[in-house]
Amino acid sequence: MRRQRRNKGRAQGLVEFALVLPVFLLILFGIFDAGRLIVTYNALANSARAGARVAIVNQSPAGSTTCDTTSATAWPKGCAIASGTGANVQEADVDVQIRNSTDSDECRTDTGDPTVKIGCIAVVRVDGRFEALTPIIGQILGPIDLSSTTKIPIERVCSNPTPAPLANC
Repeated sequence: MRRQRRNKGRAQGLVEFALVLPVFLLILFGIFDAGRLIVTYNALANSARAGARVAIVNQSPAGSTTCDTTSATAWPKGCAIASGTGANVQEADVDVQIRNSTDSDECRTDTGDPTVKIGCIAVVRVDGRFEALTPIIGQILGPIDLSSTTKIPIERVCSNPTPAPLANC
């Protein structure tokens, strides 16, 4: 009689384990995917920050996808792309704008010419996409669009923003 009771207890533990294990694994992988989401967002934020740091001293509209800040040919989009490799940032994901001091319109002079001047704001926006690795969580959430924007005032005006490698800034 005791032997039969002990076997029922083992079977009950096995059934409880089988019911709890999938829920436990889903929570564990959900925490893992949440960590990956935070890392992806941080990579986008760092990418926007790196692009804005270059945009405040060099407003060149084109250049290479490298970010050698010791060179005069550093390009805001290139620096954003180079520092956003962890989030797979591409050129189409980066938007660089020079806005006026109220951040309401393009930076223009009194005559209406789009001229960059000290006091304008360099606005760099980097977009990205996150997809969960866990299949169940990925099906529930789907892909998540992320974006980070950095705004920094212009510190130096580039007198001749020609595309790199001929840039004079």
